[in-house]
Amino acid sequence: MIQKNILKILVLTFSLSLISCGDGNKFKIEKGKVGNLHTKTTIKELDKIFANDSIVKNLSEGALGDNYFQDDDEYLVFEKGGKHLLTIVPKEQLDSVSTIKSIEIHDARYKTETGININATFSGINTNNNINRIESTFSTATLFINDYNITIAIDKEELGLRDFSAQKVTIEQIPDLAKMKSLVVWFN
Repeated sequence: MIQKNILKILVLTFSLSLISCGDGNKFKIEKGKVGNLHTKTTIKELDKIFANDSIVKNLSEGALGDNYFQDDDEYLVFEKGGKHLLTIVPKEQLDSVSTIKSIEIHDARYKTETGININATFSGINTNNNINRIESTFSTATLFINDYNITIAIDKEELGLRDFSAQKVTIEQIPDLAKMKSLVVWFN
């Protein structure tokens, strides 16, 4: 009787550990890794990795094309049902064996160990991470977090600043509740 109970407990524990490990890494962001994608992943592997999802390919025309507004190929990954998960940009355009240059995150399930995800506020990011520098453009302030090789863009409207000004932004100027405009993981 005791052996049966111990066997049941062991089977239950093993099953729970398999279930908890299954999807945990699918949405984890680490330096050089986003879910099942890593620095060595090639573009031709995307169809296999996202076999249960849909990929929309926006291909540039390369150096010979005349579409000057699209510099890079983009691979937009959508979950079944239409939710936009990721936008993947390869290092080399029109090359299926190219590795990944960057991944823009569109789904809040993708997050770092320190809680950075697309819905994070500045206070959560600043409290748990080392912001290495801030660069200002005409419409955004971009935070650089080297620990994850991430850039986070915050709209200047969130900062209470005028758009289209080149005013430098300091960490003290960013309100705690400022939300991000974009979250990009770089694989270089």
